[in-house]
Amino acid sequence: MNLFLLAQVAPAAASEPVKKLNATEKALQQFWLDFWSMDWKLIDASEWLFVAKYYGLRAMFVVVLMILAWTLSGWLSSGVRRGLTRVRFDETLTKFISKLVRWGVLLLTGLTCLSYFGVETTSFAALIGAAGLAIGLAFQGTLSNFAAGAMLLIFRPYKVSDTVNIAGHLGKVNEIALFTTEIDTFDGRRVIIPNSSIFGAVIENITYHRSRRVDIEVGTEYSADIDQTRQALERAVAVVPQGLKDPPPAAVLLGLGASSVNWSVRVWANREDFGDAKQALIRAIKMELDRSQIGIPFPQMDVHIQSANGSEQAA
Repeated sequence: MNLFLLAQVAPAAASEPVKKLNATEKALQQFWLDFWSMDWKLIDASEWLFVAKYYGLRAMFVVVLMILAWTLSGWLSSGVRRGLTRVRFDETLTKFISKLVRWGVLLLTGLTCLSYFGVETTSFAALIGAAGLAIGLAFQGTLSNFAAGAMLLIFRPYKVSDTVNIAGHLGKVNEIALFTTEIDTFDGRRVIIPNSSIFGAVIENITYHRSRRVDIEVGTEYSADIDQTRQALERAVAVVPQGLKDPPPAAVLLGLGASSVNWSVRVWANREDFGDAKQALIRAIKMELDRSQIGIPFPQMDVHIQSANGSEQAA
């Protein structure tokens, strides 16, 4: 074996790169076999010089690559931290993710350098895959919240200041974060809901449309005339100041109940006037029914008292 002669004939073999590479690998393999077997007498000075040049150039390339990777990882880490801080991400997780990005870049660069020196990195890749699986299982809930938050921000089923009914909570949206959604209830409570509980369930956006319909159900007594009752309810709808003319209001006969004739009084109002319109409609219905002397049935209880002598009195 003579690595010096191999280096001299290398330019002549440029047209056969595969054969030159195979010969070089065999020569290096034989060198290391002689080296580790302590048969240094079989290795001449030219071979030492060639090996030094062969690995020296690679070492210089690795040093340059690590310097670039160190700089690039710092830039990426700073960029991730600034981006997450801009979206008001959790401070603790922001620092963790930024450092994870930095060391991930350095780790991949280190594995690349080892493979450049001929070290098998298959076992390292398997180890990294197992570690990634373990981390993914540990952060399964967090990652699902992150994915759900990303989908909510992309599809925008609701936005900040919308009134929604999500995950069994009714309130106004205060903030939509990557992991949670904050809503303020109408009794002054702040509710923080995980995004995974929202995206996989029914989302009711109450203020999505510009107008809403107010429905008030009322029962009238059977002795009241149907047409007179309808006219009274229509007069009640007409005096609601927040009511819209289009779509037109209506008094709908729902059916005959056990003790009352059931009606549904409907009027449309702007979403910001919904509460006031509902209060005004309830008041107008009661006043019009009283003015028309139309009664509203309500549950009654007859109590019979039996005296000691056996006589019975009704109370």
